[in-house]
Amino acid sequence: MLPTTEQALACVRVCQMLSNLYKDIRLFRFDDKIGEIYILSADELQIIVYRNGEWEFVNEPEL
Repeated sequence: MLPTTEQALACVRVCQMLSNLYKDIRLFRFDDKIGEIYILSADELQIIVYRNGEWEFVNEPEL
């Protein structure tokens, strides 16, 4: 299974947002079994990007 186009574009937007906030991306993982992308960033920011391009914080941090 490969990421969808919507998912790939959402990942670029999320990574750009993290970069603009000067946050390091520590882990970027695509789970090919469930088709979700997991991003772990500095300050323990955890983000999941779903196949439809929607994304959410796992732990709802205060930015």
